[in-house]
Amino acid sequence: MRTMSADTLDLEVPVAETRLDISAFALRGAIYIGAWLIVVYLFALVSFMSDWFLYGPVYDWADYLRWTSIQWGTLAVLLPATLWLMPDEAIEPPHRWRLLWANFGVSLVFALSAVTLGAVLTHFIVPGRPEVRYQLSQFLTKHAATDFLAYWVLVGVRQALHFYRERIRREIQASRLQAQLAQSRLLVLKMQLHPHFVFNTLHAAATLTREDAAAAEDMLLRLAELLRTYLDDDRQEITLSEELELLDLYLGIQRVRFRDRLTSRVNVDPELLQCAVPSLVLQPIVENAIAHGIGKNVGEDCVEVDCYRVAKSLCIDVRNRNSMLDAAPDDLFRRGIGLSNSRLRLKELYANEGHIELDALKPRGAICRIRMPMKQLEDHATKSGAKAA
Repeated sequence: MRTMSADTLDLEVPVAETRLDISAFALRGAIYIGAWLIVVYLFALVSFMSDWFLYGPVYDWADYLRWTSIQWGTLAVLLPATLWLMPDEAIEPPHRWRLLWANFGVSLVFALSAVTLGAVLTHFIVPGRPEVRYQLSQFLTKHAATDFLAYWVLVGVRQALHFYRERIRREIQASRLQAQLAQSRLLVLKMQLHPHFVFNTLHAAATLTREDAAAAEDMLLRLAELLRTYLDDDRQEITLSEELELLDLYLGIQRVRFRDRLTSRVNVDPELLQCAVPSLVLQPIVENAIAHGIGKNVGEDCVEVDCYRVAKSLCIDVRNRNSMLDAAPDDLFRRGIGLSNSRLRLKELYANEGHIELDALKPRGAICRIRMPMKQLEDHATKSGAKAA
């Protein structure tokens, strides 16, 4: 059995890469030559058929093929070097005139080189070996202007490609900047919820310490667990299952405060648990329901959360019966930090497909309806695995 050392492997890999490079170069060269041969054949055929229909058989097919080979062969030989010499910059201020003069110089070199090469090839290829000086004068009068214009056509094509690539680059850059701006806005909205929620909970715990110190301690421990769970994850979207877990932690805090007066009920289709929702989208809605329900009024209350699907939308309804809307829904959205932030986050994430509405229930109560496009949260398993690691 043949054994190979590390040194042998290190030598063989570059050799294989070199062979691949040579093969790729040979393939590109074959394609380049084949394309020019097709051009030569087509132009020879067009010239032959045109003269044959107008004047009859004046020259042999081989003559037309020879002439077009000389004319287009010179361009094929000079094109790679010409593209290398051609300035690869956009002809625009502040270097417009410098680039125009540079291209003008290269165009003269290209035209003179094509004329000279054509005259030399004619001398060696055409039967009778016509004089180089005579052929040079013929090419100058018949082909120099065409070669000069051909160069500027190449300049135009390269400039068009340059501006197209630049436009694509700017569009990509603009979309990235727009995404970064939207992400920044979402982060600002998300961070605004932290002090608002923490302040309300700490205020409730401080009030509870006078009545039940053990319950206040339990509330603070639950708050710490909720914040630790929430702050460990900076995603703007999480699964509905994760969002309901956060909501359960929050409701646990509120149940410590209101004891038997507060109950909750969550109805959700198991197929929707992996759908994406904005993180912490339900907490401010439920907080608002509690604050305007048993937070102000006597009696008991039940916060109900229903998650269901309508067509391609994920729908979440949050309702309670022990609250009343004390103003128009639009005024409440403008007044409350949690509600207004929820509306803005839905708009930033889902544009016109994200909605949140607030309505009154009869004879008493309120309902908040949230609508968003239904989608599975991408790479949820990957992120969960990374977090566990």
